[in-house]
Amino acid sequence: MNEKQSLDSEYFKKVYDANEDPWNFEKSEYEAKKYAATIAALPQKHYENVLEIGCSIGVLTQLLAEKSTRLLATDVSEKALDMAEKRCENLKNVTFEKMSFPQELPEDQYDLIMISEVAYYLSPEDWQSATGILYDKLKSGGNIVLVHWLPEVHDYPQTGDEVHDTFKHLMNDRMQNVFSDRAKTYRIDVWARS
Repeated sequence: MNEKQSLDSEYFKKVYDANEDPWNFEKSEYEAKKYAATIAALPQKHYENVLEIGCSIGVLTQLLAEKSTRLLATDVSEKALDMAEKRCENLKNVTFEKMSFPQELPEDQYDLIMISEVAYYLSPEDWQSATGILYDKLKSGGNIVLVHWLPEVHDYPQTGDEVHDTFKHLMNDRMQNVFSDRAKTYRIDVWARS
């Protein structure tokens, strides 16, 4: 059997065509608690320039906006971005762009990069190359936040643990893990660039 490939935009188009909130981000108590834990894990009270990769329908985006001077939220799904933009239409510090991670990333430098429930859609090889790119986009003193579901999903190329463990392996000598928490079904790791 071939090694699993990164999931492409067509995969997510089908997911959002089947259900506008496929992971129940809007109403799930589990998601609300996870988002609260994610925001609470941020080491700084406020960030100047924030990048959220894979914003989906913008539920976490709303919370991140409160901590950001400028927030760029990206996703591969046009439908998800349309819903996120509508949800955040009153937030003047948030902009949205359709981008396919990791092939497309903005040129800017960021003091916070949020990767919540995204990296396990990438093949191990694509994630390994993405970690270096993310590091290069992070300002000195900035944070990268990884949040991922832990149980195995049959069509995802990686598990949450594989994503976090690979990042640790590749970045342990370049960044410092400043927060780590493991709930029953998800994991949060916050890394700082010294």
